[in-house]
Formats: sequence, structure tokens, C-alpha cells
Amino acid sequence: MKNDVISPEFDENGRAMRRIRSFVRRQGRLTKGQQHALDNFWPVMGVEYQAEPLAIDALFGREAPVVLEIGFGMGTSLVTMAQNNPHQNFIGIEVHSPGVGACLATAHEEGVSNLRVMCHDAVEVLEKMIPDGSLDMVQLFFPDPWHKARHNKRRIVQPAFVELLRSKLKVGGVFHMATDWEPYAEHMLEVMTSLENWKNLSQENNYVPRPESRPVTKFEMRGQRLGHGVWDLMFERKQ
Repeated sequence: MKNDVISPEFDENGRAMRRIRSFVRRQGRLTKGQQHALDNFWPVMGVEYQAEPLAIDALFGREAPVVLEIGFGMGTSLVTMAQNNPHQNFIGIEVHSPGVGACLATAHEEGVSNLRVMCHDAVEVLEKMIPDGSLDMVQLFFPDPWHKARHNKRRIVQPAFVELLRSKLKVGGVFHMATDWEPYAEHMLEVMTSLENWKNLSQENNYVPRPESRPVTKFEMRGQRLGHGVWDLMFERKQ
């Protein structure tokens, strides 16, 4: 597995350009199990970044609805979704290698075969590798909320990013977001409602009840015990 999660860009003078990123790469230490999974299961389920379109049907060896998840953490809920929906193909993107290793290990233990994972910046993957109109759903669960006002520009849900997603979704495809930070939920709702060609699937035009398709994580259950809320948003591409 390559370890460069973001490709450098240079100006006309050859100087490296700084880009606003929605993530900080906190590597952490790989456990023996995670390293074993990377060594042994990445060749089967891992996809290296390349700056050319991905042949998704060939990657899975079949044609099926495609769900892309951005930032899957340790991958527990992603593996569960793949296991519960064998008729769908799942692609997960995560920049932290311990999470990728954990996801690969769990997928192998559960015998999941309809999941592929990447370790790279999701924006680059979407721009270069995901063909237009190829996705049935994009999932973004509990992204970094960047609490401080001066960091709000780092939030991944911004108009340009959403329009990039729209081009990759099929007409009728869904962008599903979830957050436990209410100001970020409000920000997500504001961004999505400001853009054309999206339909809010909430009957009240705000948030939807957690769909059964999104498993409740240990982190979320802990938050519920502490009285924390979770907000789900689902928007469908109209055209």
C-alpha cells in the first residue's frame, strides 16, 4: 500500500502549493493485527490511487449498485453494511492506515467480498478515479466538524465538493450525511439547500430519522447515553 494520501501540486515556478484539506493525517501506531491485514488482505481488497478512471464493474467482477463511503474510520459499520447488502458493491476511502488495516481485518473475518478500500484523499479520488454518474450513494458519516470558526473552511461539506459529488452520482442517487455536532448539521443543511438539483428526502426539509441502513456505532451509542444528538441528512440528485 502506497503511503502518500495526497498528491503534491506545484505552481508555475515549481513551488509546492498549499491546499485546504478537510483532514489531518494522524497516523498512530499500527497494531500487529492491522499490519498483518495490510500485508495480506490489501492485495485482495485494496485499491491504489491512480490518476485515471476506475473500471468499477471490473474491480468487483460484476455489475451492481455502488455505494461510496468517505472517511470510514475503523470500518466497523462499513463492513456491516457490506455484509448486510451483498447485492451492492461498496468502496471505502480512509486516510488513516490503522483504520484501513482494521477494516481489512474485519472484512476478512466476516468473509465480506463486496468491499474495496482506498487510502487516499477522497477529493482526489473523486476527481480522478470515479467516473461521472457511476455512484448510487455517497456516505459521509461523522466527518471532522472543525469546531473553531477559523477552521470552518476545512469542513468537507462545501458547495464545490457537493457539486463534485453530484457529478459522480447517478440521477436519483443519494448523498447521505450524519454528524453528532449540531452546528455542523446546520452548516450541511445550509449548503445543501443553497444548491440546485438536489431534493431533500426529509418530509420537513431538514433532517431524516436514522435509516436502518446506517448501523449505530459504539461511538454513537456512547453519545446517546450522554445525551448527545445525531443528525442525518439525505439528499437525492435530481438532474
